[in-house]
Amino acid sequence: MKFANKIVWITGASSGIGEALLYEFVHEGAEVIASARRVNELERVRENCGENKEKVRILPLDLTDIEGIQQAATQAGRVDILINNGGISQRSLAHETPLEVDRKIFEVNYFGQVALTKAVLPGMIEQGGGQVVAVSSITGKFGFPLRSAYSATKHALHGFFETLGFELADKNIQVSVINPGRIRTNISLHALQKDGSPQESMDKGLDEGMAPEDCAKRMLKAIYQKKPEANIGGKEIMMVYFKRYMPWLFRRIASKVDPK
Repeated sequence: MKFANKIVWITGASSGIGEALLYEFVHEGAEVIASARRVNELERVRENCGENKEKVRILPLDLTDIEGIQQAATQAGRVDILINNGGISQRSLAHETPLEVDRKIFEVNYFGQVALTKAVLPGMIEQGGGQVVAVSSITGKFGFPLRSAYSATKHALHGFFETLGFELADKNIQVSVINPGRIRTNISLHALQKDGSPQESMDKGLDEGMAPEDCAKRMLKAIYQKKPEANIGGKEIMMVYFKRYMPWLFRRIASKVDPK
């Protein structure tokens, strides 16, 4: 088992990619600390582990509560691998979105991940090593309609965690940034509209996306191999390379793709 005796802390573990990651890590022998706001959903996920449910410890967490994040890190104790997966998306035009909505998305997606990482790092350094994983998005590699703040937070994660990887190289701490594409999760149901309310509908593109179970398997492989960065998804991943090598083609496609 690839992660036997490892303690893995996963945020956003109550659904989607986080839930799928939890099952995969438990299958591979890890002990998992499962965090999210919805305790009842975390309990459901834990029960789904059957005879391995004792390997799952529930630790409720709100990524907008900075003081609570520090307290949670103290309660967690030793962490070998931190998976910063919790986040929230957006479906609104930039010019119609009040600044407080942008700030809310940043509090969850960026400051929450950074605060938790900073709370965990002293323990990793003291124990002689560890691994930090930031779950970004392919929209962290380029802009996309209706996701201005969301895309901005994901760009910010790249800047922070890539820098962190260089800074911690001599501490035996590996930092990875993983960029999922269209994964069939409920993230669009909770995506914030311009008034801050959830969209409460499934994007067609996501509904046709990769299964979270397949995404999780690929993510575990990248984490096990300690890759600095990995893009995971279907044909939409090509947009990353179009942006880099053929920006004119990227812009043509991005202007025509249905953002929902």
